[in-house]
Amino acid sequence: MKYITQLLYILLFTGLGELLEAVVPLPVPAAIYGLVLMLIALCTGILKPEKIADTAHFLIAIMPFLFVAPAVNILRYFDIIRSELVAICVVMVVSTVIVFAVSGLVTKLLLKKEVGKDD
Repeated sequence: MKYITQLLYILLFTGLGELLEAVVPLPVPAAIYGLVLMLIALCTGILKPEKIADTAHFLIAIMPFLFVAPAVNILRYFDIIRSELVAICVVMVVSTVIVFAVSGLVTKLLLKKEVGKDD
């Protein structure tokens, strides 16, 4: 029963995200709205992490499995993708390098800031 309750909390924020996407005229996916709402609820204490922790850990554990269907679906459109495959691969490599670099710099900055606090 605990997992069902935790899943209902997660689905509540997913539903609120869907509602916001329908109401707010911005090109933001419903999932982003839902995640931001959940983040706000967690940061403000409206939602305690232990209220969703077990189900969240389970969903993260099976996340690779959840990507199988979308990945297979991409193969259905390979004829369309084939003409732009080189450009897609270049964008993927460049954006991955940028994400790695920014993540590393932010981590380095945060670690320096944390070490500075200890002194």
